[in-house]
Amino acid sequence: MYRAHWRHLVWIACVVYLAVAFLTLLLVLLAGDLGLLGAGFLSIVWLFWLQGALVEAVSDVRDGRADLTVGQTLTRVRRRLNALSLAGLLAVLGISAGLFLLVVPGLLLLTRWILIVPAIILEGKGVLAAFGRSSELVKGSSWSVFGVVLLTVVLYVAGWIVVSLVLLPLPAAPQGFLTSIVGSSVTAPIVAVAWTLTYYRLRGGREPAAG
Repeated sequence: MYRAHWRHLVWIACVVYLAVAFLTLLLVLLAGDLGLLGAGFLSIVWLFWLQGALVEAVSDVRDGRADLTVGQTLTRVRRRLNALSLAGLLAVLGISAGLFLLVVPGLLLLTRWILIVPAIILEGKGVLAAFGRSSELVKGSSWSVFGVVLLTVVLYVAGWIVVSLVLLPLPAAPQGFLTSIVGSSVTAPIVAVAWTLTYYRLRGGREPAAG
């Protein structure tokens, strides 16, 4: 799926990344210390915004073609940004606490919660309901899902390394920015494809999605 639709998926990721980067810069320039606080919040939740857009895109191309434009995809996700933001903040705090206190609980929570975004985007679940829905789907398949998490993390890191090496000859100033935008745009869709298809696989044979 990534190979067949990589241009569409990478472009969506690029648009989201640039929009968040612009919003972050705007907050810092216009709101001072308060803007820095807002930028810190964005640094936590923007990956969930990005995954939300990509989950919508992956769901769209499952039939072999992209029926939604980039604009239509982002419009569908925009109405769920509040839920994605709060769920993302809670998930990051919970997983980080688990990893800090004892690594295993953090990995367990990461495994149980990887389907939060599909639950919000594809089923219209609220924040707390999305956590419960993700845990419900993963239950009984935790080791398989953990394998998916581990594989996608390895691919994500490998993608970033490749992008960094390709852009290494560039001057330091543009190199950092371009590595960040290209790395995120190329690797994030890999994670979204794998996790969204995991959602559909685990949902198979169970009740249909509400939306």
